[in-house]
Amino acid sequence: MQRANRPDLIWGLGLEDSLCKAIEEALGSGYHLRNWPIDGLPSKRDMDKASPLTVWIPLSVWNALPPSSRKHLRDWELTQRVLLLDGPHDGPDVEEILELGFLTALTTPITANKIRDAVFRAKEVRGLYDDIFSMTREIMLERELLARKTDQIIFLNTVLTRASQSLEPGTILSNAQEDLSLLFPVQGLQGAFWQPAEDGRLEAELFLAPGLDQHGKQLWVEFLLASAAKLAGGPIDAFTVENLFQISPDSVLPEPGSQTAMLLPLKVAGNCFGCLAIAKPKEVRLGKDQLVSLNAAANHLALALRNAMLFREVKTKADHDGLTRIHNRQSFDERLADELKRHQRYAHNLTLLLFDLDHFKAVNDTYGHQAGDMVLKDVGIILDESCRDTDFAARFGGEEFVVILPQTNEDQAWVLAERLRRKIEQKLFQYAGRSFQVTASIGVATLTPGSLDKRDDLIRKADQALYLAKSSGRNMVCVSQPEQKMKAMAMARPA
Repeated sequence: MQRANRPDLIWGLGLEDSLCKAIEEALGSGYHLRNWPIDGLPSKRDMDKASPLTVWIPLSVWNALPPSSRKHLRDWELTQRVLLLDGPHDGPDVEEILELGFLTALTTPITANKIRDAVFRAKEVRGLYDDIFSMTREIMLERELLARKTDQIIFLNTVLTRASQSLEPGTILSNAQEDLSLLFPVQGLQGAFWQPAEDGRLEAELFLAPGLDQHGKQLWVEFLLASAAKLAGGPIDAFTVENLFQISPDSVLPEPGSQTAMLLPLKVAGNCFGCLAIAKPKEVRLGKDQLVSLNAAANHLALALRNAMLFREVKTKADHDGLTRIHNRQSFDERLADELKRHQRYAHNLTLLLFDLDHFKAVNDTYGHQAGDMVLKDVGIILDESCRDTDFAARFGGEEFVVILPQTNEDQAWVLAERLRRKIEQKLFQYAGRSFQVTASIGVATLTPGSLDKRDDLIRKADQALYLAKSSGRNMVCVSQPEQKMKAMAMARPA
């Protein structure tokens, strides 16, 4: 029998046989009556297992029930109770009947109309309860959906807010790892960004999680390069690697694989310029809502990271010399001012190298200005390769270059300057089938701890040392201290 065709269940508690027969005849075949004897009334467990439409209870039986049974009957929400006023004594009034939790009370004689009316009212109440429960379920579902969408909005707002607070790609990625950890366990977040170089080759920049051993680093680099090549539509010809900030010192990144690494392409206006590789525990599986939130977060991060990359590109062009690709005069002035403040605050040595290419005009006159530009470019490369990470090399103007050496004394600076001089001297330039060499004169000026010299004083001293090197025959390194013996590596060469 199908559930929809089952007869409605009706209970009786200690009903007389004649009343049971009257109820069955009045209601017909659509109902099933179960009458519990007085000595075998239903327990709470019986009531929890069944849900009859009505329970018919004589007043005499109700008064004989223990308080706990009466409480169970009163707390029975879906089942309506009908009180039968039997016996010669007066029954309760209407207010008492309602307080006792009864739907109605029937007096004798109990006719078929009274029975059908009581059941009809019980059905109305049951239908009302069903409507209320259905509405309640819908409201709860809507509240749950609203709560989930609210959580998603809060999560995305957190990602977007933090991503827009910085224009440093490394900072954005480190913050993104913290934010994505609110969505699911993230063991590490790494990224790759690429763009075509001037010669059309693809150059990539990789951001790796900290704490990777050499083997793990190699695996993740290969994974990122392969992913970048697939998304970019061509092989990566050159790449650089940068480590992100330490977020979770106790986390160990697994090896990249289909179950441990999630790859998220980064696109803006349909153009893919990078990807994120998220390391996660192998057993973690993301649900539909998590994937939707993750993809939405990736869109926010893509916009923020693209802005950061563009800002850095513009800043690099503004801070770097267009020909030599090292820093320009403006960025040198800013950096020197900062280093002077550190020098005065922490009492560290600060040294400046100022050097000039000897007889550079002759190179332009003999071989042409394009040959001169080539020489300046190559000298910029030599500077970039020879300086330490803490040093700051810039083109000072024309064929003059300058290097800031923080926390470096005069002797240490002289060693570096001499190394630069030798590299420039030994460089063989080739242009239009002709070979030639150039030399450089270098001046060294140092501010010792406690010195109150200003920016112009340091530059003036370096310029004096450079003048000394040129007037002494060129192709040498000189220091700015007049009382010290001039230091030179090579004798002046003929002009």
